[in-house]
Amino acid sequence: MKDFFKVLRRFIPPYKRHLVLSFVFNVLHSVFGSIAMLFSIPIFQVLFDKTKEVSELVAWELTQDAVVNNFYYFVTQFKNEYGIMAVMPLVGVLLLFATFLKVSFSYLASHQTVSIRNGVVKDMRMQIFAKLIALPLGFYSDEKKGDVMARATGDVTEVENSIMSSLDMLIKNPIIILVSVGFMLSISFQLTLFVFVMLPIAGWVIGKTGKSLKTKSRVSQSLMGSILGTIEETIGGLRIVKAFNAEDRMMERFEKEAEDYKRIMDKVRRRYVMAHPLSEFLGTIVVVVLVWFGSYIATSENSTFDGASFIAYLGIFYQIINPAKQFSTAFFNIQKGLAAMERIDKILLADNKILEQDGAKKVKSFRNIIEYKNVSFGYNEHRVLKNVSLSIEKGKMVALVGQSGSGKTTFVDLLPRFHDIQEGSITIDGVDIRDMRVHDLRGLMGNVNQEAILFNDTFFNNIAFGVRNASREQVEKAAKVANAHDFISASEHGYQTLVGDRGGKLSGGQRQRISIARAVLKNPDILILDEATSALDTESEKMVQEALENLMNSRTSIVIAHRLSTVRNADLICVFSEGEIVEKGSHEELLAQGGTYSKLHELQVR
Repeated sequence: MKDFFKVLRRFIPPYKRHLVLSFVFNVLHSVFGSIAMLFSIPIFQVLFDKTKEVSELVAWELTQDAVVNNFYYFVTQFKNEYGIMAVMPLVGVLLLFATFLKVSFSYLASHQTVSIRNGVVKDMRMQIFAKLIALPLGFYSDEKKGDVMARATGDVTEVENSIMSSLDMLIKNPIIILVSVGFMLSISFQLTLFVFVMLPIAGWVIGKTGKSLKTKSRVSQSLMGSILGTIEETIGGLRIVKAFNAEDRMMERFEKEAEDYKRIMDKVRRRYVMAHPLSEFLGTIVVVVLVWFGSYIATSENSTFDGASFIAYLGIFYQIINPAKQFSTAFFNIQKGLAAMERIDKILLADNKILEQDGAKKVKSFRNIIEYKNVSFGYNEHRVLKNVSLSIEKGKMVALVGQSGSGKTTFVDLLPRFHDIQEGSITIDGVDIRDMRVHDLRGLMGNVNQEAILFNDTFFNNIAFGVRNASREQVEKAAKVANAHDFISASEHGYQTLVGDRGGKLSGGQRQRISIARAVLKNPDILILDEATSALDTESEKMVQEALENLMNSRTSIVIAHRLSTVRNADLICVFSEGEIVEKGSHEELLAQGGTYSKLHELQVR
């Protein structure tokens, strides 16, 4: 339970007011519930013809003796005036009034708890999504996408259905039990002491039964992450699955994961469904023993504990049976929820290495030069960049070429701080990028990648993605620069046409031109192009290349290219090999050197 309260301390504070009101209403609900049962004592005494007559009214005080004496005084007066059979309707009306107050305060208490439950779940979802956006790209290279999705969706739902659904019980039930026990003590101290011995034994048995549920729940949630990962990979690679007739292979993989999940969930659910019958059986044992012991006390000589009081006592005790049984269900639920919370915390507590320093500098524009100074970087033990230095002047086009895996993409990813350098420094106009506000730094840049990343939205919203309040005129102008206006206008709803999931309704060249239009509209000082034409056919490449030239005009550009023909006009070409820049110069200069670039060029022109 310590872990449960830690979770509450993290998420409950914004809802303290609702929590206090829920507590107050639950106290009133419990008090009037017990008072309603006390009103039944005179009814039973009438039925048993053992009405208690009191002829003297004492001074009103907040003591049990004074309240009981004066209540029976008024009952006696009413009986003497209207007869004994009129007492039952009178006490019945008081019982109904107390019950009405009881259920009303119960509703008000639950009303407040609903606000807490839904608010906490919303806050949790917002925190997870904010953290997913804030985490560096390196986090996702170490995690399965399906598992991350499972934590952000299924595990949050599990917390909602377990921990948050138990919140009402855990606020209300202890109050009901404490208040009821207080009234039980006032009726019979001896019998209540006996209850105190029996209930903890039942609670200990239930606790031992649910001990392993948390571990099994954690395993089941991890397996659900694997299942979602397989679904995501299969749908994303469906073209390859079908092309290689690999449907059976994917089915076998999915069937194994589904079977593993079923097996562990059988254990979890069997342990979980044991909670109710176990608590009911133990509760029945307690009631049977209590009735036997209470009957013994009530029939003892010189006992002031009569039959009517015993029935009322059982009524009050009955009010704590359900809360006590619900504790066992809540305990099992919480164990499942805590397992889900541990998985969620792998996201919420993940280390975000892309930190912004206090007093980070605001940057509005790029004026002179970008400098890489002795930059080194690696993933785990693998060194990708080794002591790389390069200066990029404003307005120049710098091309990066070389074999796959030579460090080109990592080199450009360090500039917007998708990763942080491990050695050396990168400066813009003499200011280290780690001393700048991350938002401002990335605001200087526009990206066009090899894979055009579009969202399942309209042409207009995809182009205007990085610019707030963009006008129709601005979007159309950007589309014209990117050679995208004609095919957008020819679509069914023009700029309001949906492009499909990841732009699936468009060709590769069309997707890339939308991506370029998005960069044009942003109008960045620094443009990063990562293999923007490598996956296109000749005709599409020609149109995209023209759009890129329009985009790069008089703009600082860093271009990654495998096709050397697309960068022959670059001001500077850098040849990467095994994490180092081995050659630098113009197209003609590098050809004249007869080195790595010259060999790459010969291979491509054959």
